[in-house]
Amino acid sequence: MSMKICVVVPTYNEAQNLPDLVRRLFDEDIPGLEILVVDDASPDGTGDLADSLAQQHPGQFHVLHRKGKLGLASAYRDGFREALRLGATVIAQIDADLSHPPEHVVKLIAPILEGKADVVIASRYVSGGSADPDWPLHRKALSKGGNIYARLVTGMPINDSTSGFRCFRSEVLEKDGLIDRPKCRGFGFQAEMAYHCWREGFRIQEVPYVFHDREKGSSKISMNIVVEALVRLPQLRLSRKYSSNRVP
Repeated sequence: MSMKICVVVPTYNEAQNLPDLVRRLFDEDIPGLEILVVDDASPDGTGDLADSLAQQHPGQFHVLHRKGKLGLASAYRDGFREALRLGATVIAQIDADLSHPPEHVVKLIAPILEGKADVVIASRYVSGGSADPDWPLHRKALSKGGNIYARLVTGMPINDSTSGFRCFRSEVLEKDGLIDRPKCRGFGFQAEMAYHCWREGFRIQEVPYVFHDREKGSSKISMNIVVEALVRLPQLRLSRKYSSNRVP
């Protein structure tokens, strides 16, 4: 069976970055590669730009338009469902702001194609990975500390559970209700997804990468999103909604 690899890209006001991201992804010449942009009615014209790119890459580029800014988590849910509908066998996710190097997608999908993993997470916090060296100390502490916190309160053995750069075998996202289990609307969604994949017994592998902060556009992270994750993660450990055949 031929492989179809779909890269899901949520966008909101990313017109400055999207063309470069798309070019770099297609430059990798990955067999079966398709790109799916999920745009939340960006006022800067990202959606129209994505439609233009779809015309330039018929059959390889898809656009899912949403009616407004509905949040990162719901963008991924809708994107995953659309990628599955398109027949993707491997589904990757990447930020549109170029903080995740598009050239690294090959390393993400390799363990899945080789049958060694079901989920692959690009990690800043394993040997060979790092966060942006130009980050101020408080942001480094927030990112690193947040991941230590997530590991401690949930018990999952993942070093960078908040990474938004990852890849799934389609069977993972087809697991009954898994996509809908996370409750966080922001980046905490990533940690929740990692947790549920781990609890289901899927094979998770982390591969190192170097995160570089965006050069164009503005960050969408807010303190409300951080607080949401801090409150939600302990609730996962307390939950008992798992059958006996899952990882304890």
